[in-house]
Amino acid sequence: MNAVFVACALFAIGLYGVLVRRDLIAILASVEVMIGAPLLLLVALGARLDGGAAVESIGLLLLVLAAAEAAVGLALLVLVARVVRTTRADELVEVGER
Repeated sequence: MNAVFVACALFAIGLYGVLVRRDLIAILASVEVMIGAPLLLLVALGARLDGGAAVESIGLLLLVLAAAEAAVGLALLVLVARVVRTTRADELVEVGER
């Protein structure tokens, strides 16, 4: 039951970071924290079940997919930073209106 509270706290912290931060790098890091919360629940569920190896392997697969998503997100972020010369989300909206 403690893992549920920790996962909820992680998700809430990540959601707060997405809503409050203006820098795209910080937003991407907050999204990764939000993705980590259900992964924690999967691993905790696998540890509680007798045949939890399947659940833990699904969690490991999702962790690898989250790492690939982070790599693609960082690549897109570098591309945006090179073209627009900023990583601030509020400045990107203003650039798009020109």
